[in-house]
Amino acid sequence: MTTANKITLVRILMIPAFVTMAIYYGESIKRGDPLEWQRYAAITIFILAAVSDGLDGYVARRYNQRSTLGVYLDPIADKGLLLSGIITLSISNWSESAPDYGRFPAWFPVLVISRDAVILVGTMILYLLNGKVHVKPNWTGKVATVLQMIAIGWVMLQLRFIPLLYVVLFAGVFTLISGIVYVTDGVRQLQAEGHAHPQRG
Repeated sequence: MTTANKITLVRILMIPAFVTMAIYYGESIKRGDPLEWQRYAAITIFILAAVSDGLDGYVARRYNQRSTLGVYLDPIADKGLLLSGIITLSISNWSESAPDYGRFPAWFPVLVISRDAVILVGTMILYLLNGKVHVKPNWTGKVATVLQMIAIGWVMLQLRFIPLLYVVLFAGVFTLISGIVYVTDGVRQLQAEGHAHPQRG
């Protein structure tokens, strides 16, 4: 258990703490008695978790602590934080005065979860058929992740100089495009091994 892995585990443990504070704040909004300390606590936890993502990577590289466990834990922590933020802010409204700025539209978490599910299933199929998976990071996926983070921050910070819907639409478009890119790459890998061609005889 390296220091980098311990940081990653702490990040995973921050996820339920963030979700709890976010939901409680949404409930206080619903009661008409917003408890701002809960909002600030949720934002602080989310920021600390996001910052720790870069910290564990730095520690792993700086002190040569790369490990097989870290390879699996890090994406779980990253995806867990993103999905928890998107799902929580879809079921809990953070704005009483402007509900359209306080939560995500229902289609946004459905799109994000569907894309991740398709990629996960596709990866499993590739591994079962090919015995190996070549995951090539794509710039569209990185942009989608950044825009998803921005959308979460937009709700939590209650920014309004650009409508939340526009921010979510940008994130949604790149989420969809990145999903198509990864699926296309997966099909290409299957074709290279001959699994996508019709069987003869």
